[in-house]
Amino acid sequence: MRLLSIPRQMVADLWGDNREKMLFSVAFGWFLSISLRMVYPALLPYLRTDYNLTLTTAGFLLSVLWVAYACGQLPGGILADWAGERRLLTISSVLAATMLTLVVVSRSTSILFVATALFGIGTALYGVSRFTILEKIYPDRLGTATGITMAAGDLGNSVMPPAAGFIAVVAAWQFGFGFAIPLFLLAAISLWTTLPKQHSTVSLSGSLGDDSIISTLTRSRILLGLVLLVLWSVVMQAVIGFYPTYLTGEKGLSVQAATILFGFFFALGILMKPAAGRAFDRIGVRIPLLVFMGAAGIALSLLPFVRNVWLLVLITVLASGLLGFETIVISDLTRRLPDGTQGTGLGALRTVYVGVGGLSPILFGAIADQGYFDEAFLGAGALAMIVVLVVFILIEY
Repeated sequence: MRLLSIPRQMVADLWGDNREKMLFSVAFGWFLSISLRMVYPALLPYLRTDYNLTLTTAGFLLSVLWVAYACGQLPGGILADWAGERRLLTISSVLAATMLTLVVVSRSTSILFVATALFGIGTALYGVSRFTILEKIYPDRLGTATGITMAAGDLGNSVMPPAAGFIAVVAAWQFGFGFAIPLFLLAAISLWTTLPKQHSTVSLSGSLGDDSIISTLTRSRILLGLVLLVLWSVVMQAVIGFYPTYLTGEKGLSVQAATILFGFFFALGILMKPAAGRAFDRIGVRIPLLVFMGAAGIALSLLPFVRNVWLLVLITVLASGLLGFETIVISDLTRRLPDGTQGTGLGALRTVYVGVGGLSPILFGAIADQGYFDEAFLGAGALAMIVVLVVFILIEY
């Protein structure tokens, strides 16, 4: 009975004063923003065939997406502090729809890369504002609200890549991207009509001051959190970028089966992220991080030695521990950032860890191109265990 009361209590904590409408709007926008980026790995086999891409070039395409996304984080954070989250989240959704249209109509490799970069920048504006607006709506339940929002992203990741893969099979890969364009426009309308109007509390020059960025990043606990997020991002981007391709090329799964398993990985995040947020609110940082990243490290280390489909499902369940990690660390960091410049500080942090992590698919793809796909995943598993060691030694609670 106690377990059954937990979901009811979570709903009660998040409901009332129209906050549930705001939470739904932010969550729906994130559902689209992250899941369409996850459609790229799912459709990568089609893109490789259509554009004659090597694994290295395909990895570079994924890195372009994530590095562009990273480059938009700091400007997005500054603009969030200056213009307010309502405006920026709405603009992000409109820009994403526009740039996704460019991806769909691309007819050459160069246009594909440029359009992908622009889409990454468009969705980047969503990254910081979703955290800072939740801190204002749910100051006492930030971990839980963040977990719910990020779980909505994983719901999208579990549904959209398989849906895009199915559409690509029956029609064309362009439709696998294009069906989401009207959904982004719907998200923009929802965000604009539900979120509260806001007024600027800082100037652009104030957001860019040394006290807002450099001194914040060099605080010991924030710096440690940044290091953890960098290591996590390197593992995460490499794994999600090539997991479907690895399953089809090395494990013999069909593209459809690989995208379903890829979607299942993110479906687990629907449970993992609220659980991670709840754990953060209740018991802190250390133990949840050890559990989530430890499970993922074990899974990635075992993956090269497994071929049975049901064992691959089990490995996928354990690897989904990666999905709970960011919820905990980012919730902790958001609370530690100075009021008034949270967007700027969080944008700077996300620029670093998303940007560094976004480079990992290039190296991962190059290693795979040399015939060392298994070794690449073993390396990711080893790095995950290094994260576990850092958490165990340096974090007290």
